[in-house]
Amino acid sequence: MLARILSTLVLWTVILGGLYLFGAHAAVALATLLAVLTLHEFYGLTAKMGAKAFHGMGLGFAALMLAGPYYLAWFTEEAEAPGSVAAGLLVLALVVACIRSLRERNTATRVETIAATIGGLLYIPYLLHFLVRILMRDADSGENLTLCLWVVAVAKFCDVGALLTGLLLGRHKLAPEISPKKTWEGAVGGVLISAGIGAGIAFFASDRLPESLTPAIAAAIAVPLAIIAIISDLMESAIKRRADTKDTGQLIPGIGGAFDLTDSLLLTAPVAYFIFLFLV
Repeated sequence: MLARILSTLVLWTVILGGLYLFGAHAAVALATLLAVLTLHEFYGLTAKMGAKAFHGMGLGFAALMLAGPYYLAWFTEEAEAPGSVAAGLLVLALVVACIRSLRERNTATRVETIAATIGGLLYIPYLLHFLVRILMRDADSGENLTLCLWVVAVAKFCDVGALLTGLLLGRHKLAPEISPKKTWEGAVGGVLISAGIGAGIAFFASDRLPESLTPAIAAAIAVPLAIIAIISDLMESAIKRRADTKDTGQLIPGIGGAFDLTDSLLLTAPVAYFIFLFLV
């Protein structure tokens, strides 16, 4: 527990320091790095399931899907739709994977290889690229950066709140066959903490967030996002259980691998983007 707390403090220090010094560039760099590392771990899990992906190719496309839309707009000074860029790269990756699979000597696993490669790209970098889309909203860049940070804080503090509440009050198992340590009490605590964090950031950083995101609205939006974060976290647990693996990596003491950092963001990022698109 101490290692987890220290690692969390160090991570938030690095994130906030990087954002303060380099702004959106740091956010894109961190998101790209985490997407690549998470996909690397995901491909390791699928290999244990018997589906070996085109590893290097997938990681290359992952980096392009996160950084490509932002820097294409940056260097060309044209607001190319980031969703179109990411979707185009996903289709291109599928075409390349299909061509490569025709040259594979092991004909029995061609379909599994394509499925693992493209499934990983869809599940990880494509979903995470919605964080970049939030950064590229048609609004003040400072607001977008803070809004992106708000999403990450709401999702990740749900993890922290669920862990602490579960340790103190947890009695009823949430999904014993998938993640035996998670409890309903922890889940409720995590959602409430997320709502409080969301409202708190909206209050103290009101000058760097859209005017429509009042503390009350922020708390209301944080509730469904926290629930989605819990579901997203459970999906990672299900994948690890299918691969018969306890930890995806040992990148961060007390936390685990990159997948353990991004798990709750994978489904939360796109849901948050569409909520902001219509409500904020």
